[in-house]
Amino acid sequence: MSTQTSAGVDPGFWEERRICFLTTPRPDGTPHLVPVGVTYDPRTRIARVISSRSSKKVRNVLAAGPEGVRAAVSQAEGRRWCTLEGTAVVRDDPESVADAEERYTRRYKPPRPNPDRVVVEIAVTRALGTARPAGW
Repeated sequence: MSTQTSAGVDPGFWEERRICFLTTPRPDGTPHLVPVGVTYDPRTRIARVISSRSSKKVRNVLAAGPEGVRAAVSQAEGRRWCTLEGTAVVRDDPESVADAEERYTRRYKPPRPNPDRVVVEIAVTRALGTARPAGW
């Protein structure tokens, strides 16, 4: 279990294995909230979610166009919680997918084979909560 170091900062919270939630807007603007596995790189401030190209979450991001769409990932454990907000885009190049799979394996376990896998990448611009990553 990670430990908070100062008011609201918990550098290990995004490394521990736990189910997270991704929120993306549907084309009509209503929120689509789903459980996912998330990895977060505090150096680049990028959150990553691996998924099938045909999933609703991926279709929501793609529907917004190449500029991406505002999205959020969140996780909680007891009184500790954190939400990361930013702009999401879909990456399907082999290097991005392999990198995201490697990161997922470190936090969770090796993902099942999926030839249609893509990565939802969120460029994080805001961190909220009682267990924010370092630097926020």
